[in-house]
Amino acid sequence: MSTTTEQPVLDWLAGRQGEMLALLEAMVNIDGGSYDKAGVDAVGQQVRRFLEAHGIAVETLPQSRFGDCIRASLPDGEDGGGEGNARRNIVLMGHRDTVFPKGEPERRPFRLENGRAYGPGVADMKAGLVMNMFVMAAFKAAGGAPGPLVGLFTADEEIGSPEGRPVIEAEARRARVVFNSEPGRPSGGVVTGRKGGVFMVVDIEGRAAHSGGNFEEGISAIGEMAQKITAIHALTDLKRGITLNVGLVSGGQSVNTVAPQAQMQIDLRYVEPADREEVMGKIHEIIGRSFVPGTRANLTIRGEFLPLTQTPAAGRVFQMYREAAAESGLSITGEFSGGCADSGFTAAMGAPTLCAVGPVGGKAHSPDEYLEVASLVPRAQALARAILRLDRAGL
Repeated sequence: MSTTTEQPVLDWLAGRQGEMLALLEAMVNIDGGSYDKAGVDAVGQQVRRFLEAHGIAVETLPQSRFGDCIRASLPDGEDGGGEGNARRNIVLMGHRDTVFPKGEPERRPFRLENGRAYGPGVADMKAGLVMNMFVMAAFKAAGGAPGPLVGLFTADEEIGSPEGRPVIEAEARRARVVFNSEPGRPSGGVVTGRKGGVFMVVDIEGRAAHSGGNFEEGISAIGEMAQKITAIHALTDLKRGITLNVGLVSGGQSVNTVAPQAQMQIDLRYVEPADREEVMGKIHEIIGRSFVPGTRANLTIRGEFLPLTQTPAAGRVFQMYREAAAESGLSITGEFSGGCADSGFTAAMGAPTLCAVGPVGGKAHSPDEYLEVASLVPRAQALARAILRLDRAGL
């Protein structure tokens, strides 16, 4: 195994805030919405150029619909392996896509103001990508990490990782530990648990008719949708952490036509894996029932995240990271999040996973999204320290 010690890695990172910000600005100012493959791939080229410039091997895993996945690898500093668990990969993970529409970086380019950076995706999660890249470069400069170090840069997390999930799961199967560099919480905490989520679209068919001339011949898809929405929302159980939200609706032909079609999109969040099957069964019953006789409905799952649950090994990762971060001057707490992330996929594959170890930010997915600039280097150093202490933690 590598005999890399902490100080060279920490010293290399210490003076890099300006370089980190320059790279972050370049990444934020490129369009990168999930459905903009060209834009997300352009951000991937920035990742590739930086890593290759620092002597780190990079491969592209092509994807057909969304951005390609980028996988960077840094072998162990001495013999490319080690013994036992040390042969398994230490994975630094993050996604390049954002939720924002085409042209958002032109409307709201990267800017610095009062110690914060602003711009689309600045915290969620381009700052985390920059941090991962610099941590890998620091280990390269210092002679290697305590085991193979992998950087995985995916491209479709914001829409449930429809193409990225198999890549993530394959990486998780050979992972020693996974650090997902989603933004640190506004409190400075990391995420030790997340809800799972299922994102669905329901298409409803009715029958058109003139709303005045032959109203009785119509079958209203919108009327059916309204009753389905009420029934679906009634499945919410806040005590169990189960929420149902119909967040998008559309339908109809004209104001004077009984609606021949309608569509609604459903967001389900849950905590316990068993809750998914229970609630999905009830949703299928509602979708299969015709409240308005003559209507038909079809449900399609558009995307899905698995919950992040804390195993004993993941608990050791958190404790070890917390102690490492304390030496970077950070006081770290573990938080539960109702949001979903790719970390649920790695945890479900059995890889000890810690999420939201990226630089601190807040108000993600909004025009007010921000990054605490002063957190860039300390969070990078905390991650580097944690990587170097895996053996000590029995991981």
